[in-house]
This record gives sequence, structure tokens and C-alpha cells, in this order.
Amino acid sequence: MPLPFLTADRALDEAADIPLPFDDRDQWRRPYRPGPYRVGAAALLLLLASYVLFASVIIAVAGDTSAATVCGVLAVLIIASALRLLRMGTWVSARGLRHVGFFFTRTAPWERVATARTVQQPVRWLGLPRTVQGQALILVQRDQQGDQTTLLTSHSADFLGRGTAFDRAADTVEVWAEEYRARH
Repeated sequence: MPLPFLTADRALDEAADIPLPFDDRDQWRRPYRPGPYRVGAAALLLLLASYVLFASVIIAVAGDTSAATVCGVLAVLIIASALRLLRMGTWVSARGLRHVGFFFTRTAPWERVATARTVQQPVRWLGLPRTVQGQALILVQRDQQGDQTTLLTSHSADFLGRGTAFDRAADTVEVWAEEYRARH
């Protein structure tokens, strides 16, 4: 089974001279691999879902179908949460820049992107309220007066302890923004 999220870093390694090494630019791509903390959290959620599904089967065999249904629905919600957790991040394509969060997805067409740049600022550590000094990739849109959206941070679940991966991902998103902003 092909895992397309694993090819992002390999494609960048193989084509270091080409800033945008992807053949099909119309397809949404995450220009980095999900980090170990994100993958670990999703794996733990899927493990929990397997236990809940097993409990649902045991409850169904015992004869209480309504409780088994509730457990089954809970397991499906846990699985959906794990999958959504893996989809979170910044995605790029020829159509624009997409920031996928747990509860929201925001897409900015390249025509509306004023700049995407890396800045030093306090960032949230693993998405928690605690902040530490780090780097962030900031998106500034043309139609929003001074509003900035943080796309990536060096201390997120994708890049904590992976400074080189953050630099590569931020540079890739900046190159996509520069190329498509120059066209529009």
C-alpha cells in the first residue's frame, strides 16, 4: 500500500536543486512527514479504539445491543479523531495553501497570499498553552489587514526535535508561495 506522506521528504532529498519537485501540482500535498508525536498520538488512539471495539463485541455477545451500539459509535469517533489528527498540517497545491486543523480547514488561494515567511517568536509547545521561543511560518493574506496565520511552528507535534525538517518544510512552503504569487 503506497503511503504518499512518506514520499515528501524523499522527493525533496532526491531533487534538492528543484524547489518544487512534484509532478502533479494540482494535487494537495503536505511538504513534510507527520512528526513522531503526531503519529504516536494517533497510534495510541487507534489502540484505544481497538479495545473499545473489542468491548463492543463482548457486550453484543452478552445480549445488550444498545450498549454495544454506543461502544461501536464511540470507537468510530475515536478512529475518526485519529485520522483527523494525521491529516492536520499545512498542505500546498497549484490552487493555494491549505491549513488543516482538528476542527477546521482554511484554504487561501495564491491570489490572496501576500507573503509566507519564517519568524522568531514565542510558539506553543506541542499545541499546549505553554510557550517557548521558537520559529514559526507565518501566512499574511492580502485582504486581511495585518492578520497573520501561523502555519507551522518548530515546537509542534510535527517538528519538535526535528529542526532540519522544520527548516525544509518552511522553505518549501515559502518557495511555493513565491512561485505562485509571482504568477498572479
